[in-house]
Amino acid sequence: MINLHDLTIKKTHDLLINKEISAFHLTKEFFDYIEQRDKKIGAYLSLHRDEALEQANEIDKKISSKEEIGMLAGIPIAIKDNILVKNHTCTSGSKILENYKATYDATVIKKLKKSGAIILGKTNLDEFAMGSSTETSAFQITKNPLDETCVPGGSSGGSAAAVASHQAIASLGSDTGGSVRQPASFCGLVGLKPTYGAVSRFGLAALASSLDQIGTFTKTVEDAALMLETISGEDKNDNTSMPFTFKTSDTKNLLTLKGIKIGIIKECFDNNLNPEIKTTIDANIKILEDLGAEIKTISLPHIAASLPCYYILMPAEASANLARYDGLRYANSKIDKNLKDLYFEHRGKNFGQEVRRRIMLGAFVLSSGYYDAYYLKAKKVQQLIKDEFRNAFNECDVLISPTTPSEAFKIGEKTQDPVSMYLSDIFTVPANIAGLPAISLPIKRENALPYGLQLTAKHFDEKTLLAISYLLEKAM
Repeated sequence: MINLHDLTIKKTHDLLINKEISAFHLTKEFFDYIEQRDKKIGAYLSLHRDEALEQANEIDKKISSKEEIGMLAGIPIAIKDNILVKNHTCTSGSKILENYKATYDATVIKKLKKSGAIILGKTNLDEFAMGSSTETSAFQITKNPLDETCVPGGSSGGSAAAVASHQAIASLGSDTGGSVRQPASFCGLVGLKPTYGAVSRFGLAALASSLDQIGTFTKTVEDAALMLETISGEDKNDNTSMPFTFKTSDTKNLLTLKGIKIGIIKECFDNNLNPEIKTTIDANIKILEDLGAEIKTISLPHIAASLPCYYILMPAEASANLARYDGLRYANSKIDKNLKDLYFEHRGKNFGQEVRRRIMLGAFVLSSGYYDAYYLKAKKVQQLIKDEFRNAFNECDVLISPTTPSEAFKIGEKTQDPVSMYLSDIFTVPANIAGLPAISLPIKRENALPYGLQLTAKHFDEKTLLAISYLLEKAM
């Protein structure tokens, strides 16, 4: 019997190449466990059992014939259901795409398949990635494996819950305003959002194209680095992707933090922060100091404007991106109505409340007479925030803040208060606004739910971000 709870990418790779386990039996063990465990958690929307077992068999053949395999070969991975996997449904958590089957693989999926990773299935999410709790999914509510009365976070709650409940070794999510890091914080995982442009978005159902980024959930920093090494890089199908290369080995070259400058974002530690979170983060800042880092306080005066700025820019882009779901494409609607009736029937009936809210808000801020007052002003604020981060990184190598203002909240607690729900992303949104890489590291507590410590680095400096995170993880 394989103990799925102990497995990381590195441990599993070693077991496979030493022939202590087979990829086939490992994959079968995961599916058996999912069948038992996911009835309570609701992490998965669909499973790819036959295909996954075929993939696993191929890995076993390579190992038997003494072929060298990569670190992700034979590793069971879960995929957020807004990332296309060819010949499988991609619902984005919405009734409007309930029967849509992908006709091609997203670039990240092509890279995972090439690496030999085993794709177990697709995970639940807030509808079209709009939410912070995975409660707006049209299909089911996902529960936090650490406390089933609480949310796992969102919008990538299914991907987080799959790893936290040991139903996958790692998973992919998407992060537009914190949708990887916030669930990672709530579920006690490492959640990485790479630099905008470091990972191709081709094959990701778009929410806000200038903010979206595919990220990873893992149990360790080393696993996050291994995932990033596999999925990152330039892609001709995504003209915002950059020729970014990353090597996991680079993250282990840093033996001390001597000479590293770490900035504490002053505005993230105000009087409204939970005192226990502040105390615990202060203790981890002390660990960084003991490792040799120079700690200094940095002020980003406009960082508080990140959330209102985000809730103008994101809905504006979402309203444009979701216009494609018109009942004529991606659907089986009968084309026997006029366009107005078709829109009301298809979009009105199949989009959920949160999606409709954001589409209307986005259409409003882009409308004649309001574009300058809202959207254009938000773009100017975004530039101010980017400039402040740029100045901060002239003084510091990484910046530190909480990932979330609280631990995971109860299911249903915030569904009637959208603003309260949006505020759970207050510390994660700035990295998306500025396009920066950021990671959430778990702070685990006895007899209490975990929360996250967030580190943010300058553009395409994942090497420093993960190297510091690796040292801190070992010291923690």
